[in-house]
Amino acid sequence: MCFSKDICPVPFDQQPLNEFYALKDSCFFSFFGLKLKSYLYSLAVIVGILLCIFTPLIFATNIYSWTQFCTVESLFVTVMLALILIRLYLGWSYIVQRLFSATIFYEESGWYDGQIWIKTPEMLTKDRLIAVYYVVPLLQRIKSTFAILVTAIFMEFLFYRLLC
Repeated sequence: MCFSKDICPVPFDQQPLNEFYALKDSCFFSFFGLKLKSYLYSLAVIVGILLCIFTPLIFATNIYSWTQFCTVESLFVTVMLALILIRLYLGWSYIVQRLFSATIFYEESGWYDGQIWIKTPEMLTKDRLIAVYYVVPLLQRIKSTFAILVTAIFMEFLFYRLLC
């Protein structure tokens, strides 16, 4: 919902609710849905794409053992998936910070003339509801997935060190 210039002097693109909708509708961020099934499906698709990318690259190296090949490929895929999740987390955490904040910092025409505007109670309530019921559960899911991936990276690295 866009507020008129009389109520909100913040430019349209810098309003937290509009930033949320822009991020939610963007190609990369919309690929990971709110529902668990679509989130897991997105992760599976990305893992499949990463496997297709890294398989020829690892075949080109001098790895002779099949277990070594699988370990190196899974390590590369897990690290890239962790980097993708970091990007997701950073984008959503910026938006949740802007939604929870009672003030909005915005730039009128450039970096040198920033202003701070205090949100109206209606705007603050709407922003916080969206943050609590949409963004925070998504951030929690990304955090738990990242914790699993860090554990997997550690285990894969140890397994690789045992092989070499």
